[in-house]
Amino acid sequence: MVRSCGQGIPAWVYVGTLLLLIHSATVRGAVLKQEVSSEATLLNHSMSLVERMETLLALGNGSDVTLRVQTINTDEVKVIPAHSLVLTLQSDVFEELMLSRNNSTVVLRETPDCAAVFDKFVRYLYCGDVSVRLDQAISLHRLASKYHVWGLQQGLTQYMTQHLPSDSPTGHVIGWYNYALHIGDAVLRDSCLQYLSWNLSSVLQSGEWGSISEDLLLSLLQRSDLILQSELELYEALEAWISQNQPVSSTVESALRAVRYGMIPPQHLFRLQKQSLLLQKHYESIRDLLYLAFQFHSASPIQLAKYFDVNCSIFTPRNYLSTSWGSPWVINSPTRDDRSFSFQTQLGPSGHDSIKRVTWNALFSPRWLPLNARSTYTELGAMQPTRTDGGRPRIIVTPATSSPDFAGVSFQKTVIVMAKQLGKVVVRHVFNFHQSTEEAGDFLADADLQRRASEYLIDSSLHLHIVIKPLYHTLIVARK
Repeated sequence: MVRSCGQGIPAWVYVGTLLLLIHSATVRGAVLKQEVSSEATLLNHSMSLVERMETLLALGNGSDVTLRVQTINTDEVKVIPAHSLVLTLQSDVFEELMLSRNNSTVVLRETPDCAAVFDKFVRYLYCGDVSVRLDQAISLHRLASKYHVWGLQQGLTQYMTQHLPSDSPTGHVIGWYNYALHIGDAVLRDSCLQYLSWNLSSVLQSGEWGSISEDLLLSLLQRSDLILQSELELYEALEAWISQNQPVSSTVESALRAVRYGMIPPQHLFRLQKQSLLLQKHYESIRDLLYLAFQFHSASPIQLAKYFDVNCSIFTPRNYLSTSWGSPWVINSPTRDDRSFSFQTQLGPSGHDSIKRVTWNALFSPRWLPLNARSTYTELGAMQPTRTDGGRPRIIVTPATSSPDFAGVSFQKTVIVMAKQLGKVVVRHVFNFHQSTEEAGDFLADADLQRRASEYLIDSSLHLHIVIKPLYHTLIVARK
């Protein structure tokens, strides 16, 4: 028997009228806005309509279908009275299920995590909103994907992307990455991978690091854009991961060969050879890399470049945050005026060049700085910034002096912008300079630094970290 609601109105008519009103409001939205801009006034009772839909779901008035949600491998069952018209309007998968059913009950089999949030999922179909916790995001996303509720799927992808920095007891970023990889969500996958790469130091120190998969581990080790304190920090974290997960020898050797030993100072390499049980056990598989690293640290890079390919990964720095490679720079009130800053880095990662220093001058301008109006230097090396009006922020990084030691070396400059998200300081953006230029042309192009609550500012200050990555070049091909 069909029940009724309201003042004797048949329930199916009531539901249909509500949905037609919602559909009509959506289709005519542009027309209504146009009327408001002229003489008409828009009366918006959509919230009241949503409340009635929520009540309809809660009371089950006029329901013509029962969703029987069975939890796989258990005896648990959820019974949810629903309305086929609502389900079919929201999901083509439900539409097919409604057409193929033999009675008023539709049996759905779900995993325990999806069954636990199925009532939330159904509520979204009625009301268009849902409350989400970190531990529920994958389950709801899986349901949205399974039943083709694309708006909810996209919303959950956005939620997960925005909540990567959130604190959770066991971590969630690596789990979200594995899930995105499995279902083919490229946006979520790439967002997780970028977060892991840009905030690797904090990930290495978290309990989540031990749960990283072999494939993801090997993928990260190949990247040059990793942001971390040093290559030694990465080796020690790798050692801990291998100790915890006990992978097969081939995985261990592949991981160890991806470490950039040329970026580890020789005194630390000696210590690892003496104290690292992992290195001693697999010494034969990486002996050639260690031998090459010691050659790299002992010989002049110009001499080494005559006989070896110094453009390979073992000689390529990542984005190291230690003081040898760059410096942090906090700019208070970044919209006020131009700022300058000087710092030193080592000439190169080779032990031969580690005691040689390069002084760098950085200029930040909150306004456009034309090429013909760049800062000049006095005889004492002081910056003379040029004031300009309008435009967007610019940053310029140049060496204070030149030296014959620069021969065969080019410098890639990276500016890391930090921000606070969900109470945690994370990397917001990374800008790389081409080796032949002195500024990042797209630096903070979309940032609104005028707002105190700008997502690029921490307590009204701009937090930068400038990294200098010296790269050696093969100069002469040795004769055979």
